[in-house]
Amino acid sequence: MSDTISQNRIRQIFFIVILLLLGLLLFLELYSFLPAVLGAMTLYILMHRWMFFLTEKKKWRKGWTAALLMLLSFIVILLPVGLLANMLSSKVTYAVQHSSELVAALKKLVATLEQQFDVTITSEENINKLGNAITQSLPQILGATFNTVTTIFFMYFILYFMLVNGRYMEDALYEYIPLKDENVNKVSKEVNKMVVSNAIGIPLIAFAQGLVGLIGYLIIGVKEPFFWFGVTCIAAMLPVVGAALAYVPLAIIFFAGEETGRGIAMLIFGFGIIGTVDNILRFTLLRRLGDVHPLTTVFGVIIGLNLFGFIGLIFGPLLISLFILLLKIYSSEFITKQRDINKIMEN
Repeated sequence: MSDTISQNRIRQIFFIVILLLLGLLLFLELYSFLPAVLGAMTLYILMHRWMFFLTEKKKWRKGWTAALLMLLSFIVILLPVGLLANMLSSKVTYAVQHSSELVAALKKLVATLEQQFDVTITSEENINKLGNAITQSLPQILGATFNTVTTIFFMYFILYFMLVNGRYMEDALYEYIPLKDENVNKVSKEVNKMVVSNAIGIPLIAFAQGLVGLIGYLIIGVKEPFFWFGVTCIAAMLPVVGAALAYVPLAIIFFAGEETGRGIAMLIFGFGIIGTVDNILRFTLLRRLGDVHPLTTVFGVIIGLNLFGFIGLIFGPLLISLFILLLKIYSSEFITKQRDINKIMEN
C-alpha cells in the first residue's frame, strides 16, 4: 500500500514538474502578448455580464453580440484615447523637430536664474545633451505607436473568443483552481473589484485633474490649453509625479519667456489645486468603487508599469491585492487545517 502511494506521489510530482516547465516555456515565448491578454481580461470583466444577459436572457447570437460589445467598447474607450494620442503624438513630433528652440529657451532660463541667484544650475553641455536625447526619441515614439496598434489588434482578437466562450471558460477556471469553492469566490470577487475600481477610477481621476487643469490653463492664459489638457490627463495616470509632468513644464515655459507672474501662478495652481484634486479623489472615489487603499494603488501602479506597460495601471494594484488575498486563503486552507489536525491528535 505504501509503495503504491509512493509511486503515485512520484508520478504526481513528475507531472507537476512537466506542467511547470511547459507553462514557463509558453510564458517566455508569449510574453510579448501579455499586455494584449491583460487588456482582453479587463474588457471581459467589464462586459461579461452584458454578454450573458443578451445571449442567455435575450437569446441573441453569441458572435454578433460579442462583435457589438467590442464595437461599443472601441467607440467609448479606445476612440477618444486614440484621438488624444494622435493629437499628442503630432505635438511631440513637432517638439522633437524643433528641439533646438527648446534647448535655446532652456539655456536662456538657466542663464537668467544663475545670474539672479548667483548659482550654477547646469552646464551648457548637459543642456545640449538634452536636445540630442529629444531628437533621438522620435523613432521610439513611432515604435511605441506601432506596438500599441498591434497590442490593440490582438487584445480584441483574444477578447472575441473570451466573450463567445465566457461560460465555458469561467466554469473551467472554477473547476480546476485547486482551492475551496468559497476561496475561489473570494478570488473572483477581488479580481472583479480591483479591475472595475482601477479601470474606471484611475481614468476618472485623471480626467477630473485634466478638467480642473483646463480651467486653470484658460484663466492663466496658456497657449493651446486643450493640448495641455490632454497632457495632464495622461500624466495624471502615472504614479508619484502625476500631473506635475504637465504643469511644471508649463511653468518653465513661462519663466523662459520672462512671464514670471504666470509661471508662479501656474506652480501655485498646479501643486495647490490640481494636486489637491488628485489626493481627494484617490482617498474617496477609489475607496468607494473598490475599497482600495491608496498605498495599494500607488505601489501597484509603479510595479505594474514596470511589468506590463500602460495596462499595468490596472493590473499592478491587482497583483498586490491578490498577493494579500492569497496569503489569507493559504492561512484558511492549510494553517487552519493543520491546527485542527493537531487538536484532533492531542485529543
